[in-house]
Amino acid sequence: MKNPVFIFLLFPFFFFANEQKVPSKIQKVTVYLSGAQITRTAQCHLKEGSNEVVFTGLSHKIDEGSIQISGLNTVSILSIAYGINYLKESESNPDFKEWEDTIIKLEREIALLNNTIIGLKEEETVLTHNRLVNSDTQALSLDRVKQVGQYYRERITAIKNEIFDTTLKINTLKLKVGALQLQLAEANNAPEKEQGEITITFNAPMAMPLDLTLTYLVEDAGWVPNYDIKSTGLNAPLSLAYKANVYQKTGQDWDNVKVVLSTGNPNYNIAKPQLETKYLDFVSPYQKRHSTAAKKKGYAYNPNIKKVVGTITDESGEPLPGVNVLVKGTTQGTSTDFDGNYTLDVPYGQELSFTYIGMVPQELPLYSSIINVRMEEDANALDEVVVTAMGTSRSKKALAYAVSTVDMENQLNGRVAGVNIRGTNSYRGKSESNHPSPLYIVDGVPMSDFSEEDLDQNEIQHIEILELGEAASLYGSRGSNGVVLITTKKSRTNEKATKTDFEIKKPYSIASNGDINAIEINTFIIPATYEYFAAPIIDENVFLTASFKDWEKHQLLPGEANIYFEGAYAGKTVLDPYTTQKEMILSLGIDNNITVSRQQDRNFKSKSFTGSNRILDRTYNLEVKNNKNVEVSLKLMDRVPKSQNKEIKIDDIIVNNATYDEKKGLLTWNLKLSAQQNQKESFSFQIKYPKEKHISL
Repeated sequence: MKNPVFIFLLFPFFFFANEQKVPSKIQKVTVYLSGAQITRTAQCHLKEGSNEVVFTGLSHKIDEGSIQISGLNTVSILSIAYGINYLKESESNPDFKEWEDTIIKLEREIALLNNTIIGLKEEETVLTHNRLVNSDTQALSLDRVKQVGQYYRERITAIKNEIFDTTLKINTLKLKVGALQLQLAEANNAPEKEQGEITITFNAPMAMPLDLTLTYLVEDAGWVPNYDIKSTGLNAPLSLAYKANVYQKTGQDWDNVKVVLSTGNPNYNIAKPQLETKYLDFVSPYQKRHSTAAKKKGYAYNPNIKKVVGTITDESGEPLPGVNVLVKGTTQGTSTDFDGNYTLDVPYGQELSFTYIGMVPQELPLYSSIINVRMEEDANALDEVVVTAMGTSRSKKALAYAVSTVDMENQLNGRVAGVNIRGTNSYRGKSESNHPSPLYIVDGVPMSDFSEEDLDQNEIQHIEILELGEAASLYGSRGSNGVVLITTKKSRTNEKATKTDFEIKKPYSIASNGDINAIEINTFIIPATYEYFAAPIIDENVFLTASFKDWEKHQLLPGEANIYFEGAYAGKTVLDPYTTQKEMILSLGIDNNITVSRQQDRNFKSKSFTGSNRILDRTYNLEVKNNKNVEVSLKLMDRVPKSQNKEIKIDDIIVNNATYDEKKGLLTWNLKLSAQQNQKESFSFQIKYPKEKHISL
């Protein structure tokens, strides 16, 4: 009976005989805009058969499904398991065992030195007890006494000196031991710390060594683009330093590792879509369609942002007061003021949501301390129905828009076939089929024989109807029946699954504390065109701008930019290539040496009413002065209002020296101002509308 018991007691030994804990070292980190991929290397020795290998000291924020291992040769994997082990930090510290081994070694040296001192003291005792200069049987000569005395003196002195030197060595070693013991005590008292462990069971056909490479994805890491843009003067190119602010809180420090910065998304869904059958049926024209928040892709969360400012505008660039700005998932929020501006502290949260009646809601990650948003009109909002005691009615905004749309349709002398122009089919019945059709321009291409089935409503991004006069001037006789400009969703730039990797030449160490580590990617020298800009109807300051082209080749991402001009810090702006078309224009700050003013002429005509209409005459005088000692180029802009109602007439437009964009009502003066030059410009217009009504001039 003893043999089975003996075998049973040895069973745990055999069961765990092939288990080994293997340390690994981080060789490379690929940092994504959100998340990172860790590449580790490790060496282990396998025995023939099943081997359980535990990779210790890993991050506790590993995506288990991303674990990959290479370098297996003929070895196969039976299982992979990931878990979190709560260890004392001392147990997971790779220096802990080295400290213990060093203490043992030093204490052995101290013991040997103490033995040396004991031996020297024994010798000293022997000499002291036997230092006789005479005896009962023999008297020593004087010379002999001198010899004995000299020997005692020299030997005792040597023993004392050697004991002293040995004691100094012991004290030095004890100081080292004490320091190591303090480190051990601190490590032993350290709080518990989560450590990730990957346990892999290998099946080896024979005993062999393996050089393994382990890769996995981790959370709580990423990088945020940041730029330093410098200019030394009005005739100098721009120096654009493309930098990355890298952060990580993965639970493991990245010590002296190769860093690759990637614009890719490791969580990008590459699963193919499943197309199902679509069934058509009749629906109520008043059925409400729900709008979903528009998420802007490509913007990365910046954990360093604690306060955000910005301006919210509509599609025409007009400020939107009363827009609700909320930290998503919280009650922390604010509203825009009369000028569309907002300021919001964001101590927590990762996304902002922007909502406004009649506009498509938007959601944006906290990617910058300056977030400006242009909101788009929600076509579905026109179909919202308000039920009252008198029956069914539209909201005031929807009705106003419907009236203006009907006016445009009347100008076109026919309906817009095949598409719901911002919901107008819900308001109007079918028009007569014999009315001539307008010219359709789809994504910039004129379309002939356009029919209702050519475009699905879900494909349409934006529709614009040109007035008859403008349509004819742009498209000639083809636009005599009106022009409808349609922009489809396909024509917009969408986020791509492809990515760009920036390999950083030198290794970096990045601690797992969430602090920002600035890494420079590259510096570009970019030719720029400088120009001063002023729009006194909005802001009476004069701004210096720099514009440049071919920015796409630098693979820029949305991020904050620090602006420096002539050696001085000019301020901070946002560089957003996702909203830039041909030229990227940067503001280099305000120049107080150029002034601009805008005044309304008070010389009104004596007659302000005619019949049932009220007449307003407006004349504006603009004055610009260049107080600098050099010539400057300045773009001056203003505007003439546009009517959205047939009862509001705008006539007698006099723009003088300005270039006039009739479609948008914008005025532009491109001025060359000599040193100390003063220049005046003016424009005027007349507004006629029913006297019992009010307008928002």
